Amino acid sequence: MNAQPHQILLIDDDRDLRTMLTRALGRFGYTVAEAETGREALARLETTTFDLVVTDIIMPDMEGIELILKLRRSMPQLPVIAMSAGGRIGPDSYLSLAKRSGAVLTLVKPFGIDEFIAAVKSVLEKPAPAAA
Repeated sequence: MNAQPHQILLIDDDRDLRTMLTRALGRFGYTVAEAETGREALARLETTTFDLVVTDIIMPDMEGIELILKLRRSMPQLPVIAMSAGGRIGPDSYLSLAKRSGAVLTLVKPFGIDEFIAAVKSVLEKPAPAAA
């Protein structure tokens, strides 16, 4: 019996980065849906079930932090990986806030494909927390 491939929602306003990461994930057998904005991501989440969300933090219409907070309220079991180059204040402040907001893992851009795939695998292969 073959397991279904993991469904990943990848959100970033940088098309080239999205394309590169989607291709890399596909090579490892993951199914990827892309969103350019937080609002587009929320619309996709209403119609599709995902195993993981990977989101940029700094985006034009809805910051990744806001998206993470919305996901924590509506889908608390859905793991989120946050990524950022940090903009004007550097990535550490944004990613620290993302972690406190509910991201299970954070990545500082630029990162290597191996580091990215390892992060995704570590989150998807982690056993689900037991219900309280």
